[in-house]
Amino acid sequence: MTFNEGGSFEGGRVRKGGRGKGPVIAGGGIAAVLVAVVVALLNGGDLGSVLGTVSEQVQPAGAEDTAQQQYVEECTVEQANTERECRLSATALSLDDYWSEALPDQVGVDYVVPDVVSFEAATATGCGSATSAVGPFYCPPDQTVYIDVSFFDELRDRFGSSGGPLAEEYVVAHEFGHHIEQLSGAMSSADRSGTGPESDSVRIELMADCLAGMWAGNAATNIDDKRGVPFMQEITPTDLKDALSAASAVGDDRIQQSATGSVNPEAWTHGSSEQRQRWFMTGYDGGTFQDCNALEASTL
Repeated sequence: MTFNEGGSFEGGRVRKGGRGKGPVIAGGGIAAVLVAVVVALLNGGDLGSVLGTVSEQVQPAGAEDTAQQQYVEECTVEQANTERECRLSATALSLDDYWSEALPDQVGVDYVVPDVVSFEAATATGCGSATSAVGPFYCPPDQTVYIDVSFFDELRDRFGSSGGPLAEEYVVAHEFGHHIEQLSGAMSSADRSGTGPESDSVRIELMADCLAGMWAGNAATNIDDKRGVPFMQEITPTDLKDALSAASAVGDDRIQQSATGSVNPEAWTHGSSEQRQRWFMTGYDGGTFQDCNALEASTL
């Protein structure tokens, strides 16, 4: 998805993260399961136990040292369309704009702007120290989205996504979806300790996919008040195909099949490729917050 010309995007939205002291797998990430499964299997781990571990919420730990914080500076539209750090910042601004209206209107809850941290290798979080191997994730205790943008290369080259700007923006929007779940109370009401095709772990992930679709379906009509133009140009068929390819790449069944040659639904924590695509499209095709509430869905 391409950002519209006109003005520039303000800086200060994305913080550059420092290095943490050690790795921990944090729950709520779109792709934490990807590398965790592969690494564990290579070291003789059990697939079911690994997937269960990934789904668990980590207990809060020390937050990052803020003494030397740096932020992504103001970006031109051209930079937002070509440079990942600027695209991340502009996408966050678009998501802020959308949810600041949609959340109060549909849920009756005020939107709280989440922090967004871009890091390399490792960083400290309110969920403990995390490495890039975790993939993008949301930490509920500090209400922050953490992303190492090099993951987008992994998603394409290692896990088979077609790539493209909307694929990257979908990942960011999914993590913002977890923030919306946190603000609405859905995150705290879910039992994320279990696994399986009907588990709350799967439901909370599919809900975040649907919320990401809600944003994507409206991004081309939301006006950036500071620039006076819509944030995004209309989504093209290629854009949408890229987003759906990314959603498919992080399906539990596809990852299991690639890693072990078989599929075990009882170990699922994120949902199948088909489910992740379908729930994204539910939000994209005019779905509301209630339509996206997978926790209350009779079927997934």
